[in-house]
Amino acid sequence: MQKIKFTLFSFRDILIAFGPMALMIIVVCAIAYKLVDPAPPRTIDFSAGQENSAYEGFAKRYAEELSKNQIELKLQSSEGSQENLQKISDPDSEIEIGFVQSGSTDAAQAQSKGLVSLGSLFYEPIWIFYRGSKELTSITQLKGKSVNIGTEGMGLSRLFKQILSVNNMEESDVKLERLSSTPATVALLEGKIDALIMSSASDSLLLQMLLQTPGIKLFDFVQAEAYSRRFPFLSHVVLPRGIVDFGKDIPSRDYHLISPTATLVAHESLHPALIGQLLLAAQKIHGDAGWFHKQGEFPSDRYTEIPVAAQAEKFYKNGPPFFQRYLSFWLANFLERMWVVILALGALFLPLSKIIPPLYVWRIRSRVYRWYGQLRLVEHAIEGVAADQRQTVGEQQLLRLDEIEDMVNRISIPLSYAEELYGLRSHINFVRKRVQSMVKPSV
Repeated sequence: MQKIKFTLFSFRDILIAFGPMALMIIVVCAIAYKLVDPAPPRTIDFSAGQENSAYEGFAKRYAEELSKNQIELKLQSSEGSQENLQKISDPDSEIEIGFVQSGSTDAAQAQSKGLVSLGSLFYEPIWIFYRGSKELTSITQLKGKSVNIGTEGMGLSRLFKQILSVNNMEESDVKLERLSSTPATVALLEGKIDALIMSSASDSLLLQMLLQTPGIKLFDFVQAEAYSRRFPFLSHVVLPRGIVDFGKDIPSRDYHLISPTATLVAHESLHPALIGQLLLAAQKIHGDAGWFHKQGEFPSDRYTEIPVAAQAEKFYKNGPPFFQRYLSFWLANFLERMWVVILALGALFLPLSKIIPPLYVWRIRSRVYRWYGQLRLVEHAIEGVAADQRQTVGEQQLLRLDEIEDMVNRISIPLSYAEELYGLRSHINFVRKRVQSMVKPSV
């Protein structure tokens, strides 16, 4: 234990000198951590889609990607795009984000409901499957036929009504059915309905099955380019020959389709830091080439009528935030939120760094220098003493010097300041000799 005293630094004095500043920094950081910008939540409520739908499949992949950064995506099933939009818009709903089809709303309505887009993700073509020996070439040929357009929550009703309107038709001109995807597919295969209309990405298992089912035909939108000009939220896409099965040459020719895009829509209350993580996941999930798009085309800030969030615009322009390129999400987010405080502390540390080291030195040397005051008192006591009092005063001051020397010998001081301690001892001896010179030796 004795060796611990003989160190180059006094850790106790360092702690006392630097402790207040360190405590102040910790307190400031703790307050700023709570108040400067709230930390992002670790859970996000996400409205996906129907069972076995492309929306559900993609939502699960998003959950998997976000879980790598300890962010939980709580998935809730829905009927589809329209229900997702309603849930996100509802101020009493816990849903913060979900898949919404372009054309489901307009910019003014979206802004009034506090909706923002994180960008478009993939094409969702309108697929019209039908039975019969005669090939359909016009929407008007659906008159009088039973057509399934899905449940109200799927969001296809609005789009189908617009398609009918440009063909001078009303909903009453067809027999509308409102079955969900799986029952509707079964009904089409059993001949209970004449046509099935769905809007889905190519990842849908039901879609891929229908494309390969004998007797089921796909409607060719030969006027697709005209539809895309009439409705800005629609794109003209082509299903290439053989893309489904090269060996079986399915389909046996190119098909022209009209397509809205699936967009990632959130409420404006979604924490901005989570937007970057969602878009990073979107790049991994939707960035590869697909049936209708080239590699790197999605995600995109185009094809959406809902205003794109400012944080998403920055992502598309500059990529992920600087710190998130090299650090874990939570550490990067901490630095991004606290950079103002860190700069302020840096500015504060500079002057403190010039004050605290001298303060440490003063604390160490004060243990030595304060005894010089005692030595001066001893010297002052023997000055001007009458001759008959010198013996008594001298003996008293010698005892006082012994006490001082004993106390000095107990001083614990770092080795780097030992010179001051040994100097004090020599000065004590110097004063002792002065006192002894005035004291007669006892007989």
